[in-house]
Amino acid sequence: MTVDVEDYFHVTAFAKDINREDWHSLEYRAEQNTERVLKLFSDSGVKATFFVLGWIAKRSPSLIKKIYAEGHEVACHGMSHQLVYQQTPTIFFEETRDAKHMLEDLIGDTVLGYRAASYSIINSSLWALDMLEDLGFKYDSSIFPIRHDIYGMPKAPRFPFRPTSGQLVEIPLTTVELLGCRLPCGGGGYFRILPYSLSKSGLRRVNSKDKMPGVFYFHPWEIDVDQPRMKTSLLSRFRHYHNLGHTKSRLLQLLKDFSWNRMDQVFLKSVQACSVEKVSLAARDSLL
Repeated sequence: MTVDVEDYFHVTAFAKDINREDWHSLEYRAEQNTERVLKLFSDSGVKATFFVLGWIAKRSPSLIKKIYAEGHEVACHGMSHQLVYQQTPTIFFEETRDAKHMLEDLIGDTVLGYRAASYSIINSSLWALDMLEDLGFKYDSSIFPIRHDIYGMPKAPRFPFRPTSGQLVEIPLTTVELLGCRLPCGGGGYFRILPYSLSKSGLRRVNSKDKMPGVFYFHPWEIDVDQPRMKTSLLSRFRHYHNLGHTKSRLLQLLKDFSWNRMDQVFLKSVQACSVEKVSLAARDSLL
């Protein structure tokens, strides 16, 4: 179970409509929404991994300490929610380093995991994986092995693999394979927009047929029906706002239907106990 801790105005869908310089002047709702998520997990007895945006950590340091104090894993979501493939390697390295160090200073522990904004490690930004290795991350969860207009590596492995010459483990977002097609069943907009039964059956299939755990994600703003409505395109409005009122009840059902835990507890321990597919450096560029 994973949570990408960012606010409604950080999302890529609004990037053309909201200037980054205006973020501080917009209504800030991430802290109260993340508190609500923590309450849901506490009531359900679930531990999760929170991929925290550095911008949020700067504004709400006590929130990050609380996430850690309640037994959840604190992982890194970068600093400024910029798409990796729109950053230079230097800026990516510096921002990710600074975000990682900030989180570690707040919680007094090592940050092991990273997730890029909008899963933006794609074929043109695979260089970022080597930098994550150099920065000391143990795992990355930035590759979504599907086709999408913003992200996606449809030929990437569906399950954990080593994408560098070192020990970094890539943990892709969960997909189900049906009739030769890969379909997402790991949360986000797919979870809100499509019927709950599709997510449930997809995760069940991954558990039973593939004998693998699933990776699920959502954002705190997805349980916030009262958030401000941005002026944006019809597609972006649909992707962002559709079915917000159903997310909380669906999450509660999901927490009952499956067993959940932190990424480091589910994946890193199993990786240590068994071999993980290694994708050669020469083959990485052909993943698409």
